[in-house]
Amino acid sequence: MLLQIEGLQSFYGRSQALFGVNLAMEEGEVVALMGRNGMGKTTTIRSLCRIMPYRHGTVRFLSHDLGVMRPHRVARLGIGLVPEGRRCFPNLSVHENLVVAARPGDWSLERVGRLFPRLRERHSQSASTLSGGEQQMLAIGRALMTNPKLLILDEATEGLAPVIRQEIWAAVRELKGEGQSILIVDKTLKELMQLADRCTILERGMSVWDGTPADLGEDIQDRFLGV
Repeated sequence: MLLQIEGLQSFYGRSQALFGVNLAMEEGEVVALMGRNGMGKTTTIRSLCRIMPYRHGTVRFLSHDLGVMRPHRVARLGIGLVPEGRRCFPNLSVHENLVVAARPGDWSLERVGRLFPRLRERHSQSASTLSGGEQQMLAIGRALMTNPKLLILDEATEGLAPVIRQEIWAAVRELKGEGQSILIVDKTLKELMQLADRCTILERGMSVWDGTPADLGEDIQDRFLGV
């Protein structure tokens, strides 16, 4: 088992945000974490990465108990996060953003450049001069340069032009084809269903459904994912 989350409960101060999240994934799987806005998807990711503490439940990654670890140690275990909002270092160049947290492994500047040729063309530009889509590519490339065993994508296509979204999805499909384990949050249901091996749906901070895209019927979609 690559990742196992059981009974996860998290709080913002005294306000409880997660009431019991359960999620499991095997190595090489792509799992979609789904739900309407405000249902706890990003909070689950923040708790998993130990960016915010959780009070109850267990999170295990490659048999390691993440509840006793600080965020930098979680990252070193092999979890690469592409956060919502990209959060590139604006004053650093593309090259500097990519190497700032790089770790030894198969992913290199050359390989990231093959996945995202735009980054290779703009390697000396500061991140602040890139378009939103290019910054998203940079955020993904930066996470890949850590050579993660698990790549987490939180709203990787949000707010991007359609043509750029398709470039991002094409890159994610390529990563899946190479066996990269991916936990992904996105609002584009059609693309998620074509990509994911399994889906977990959150409702009000709780896991309410888990299954394959083929099992995700219209009744489930209307009940938990509809507007």
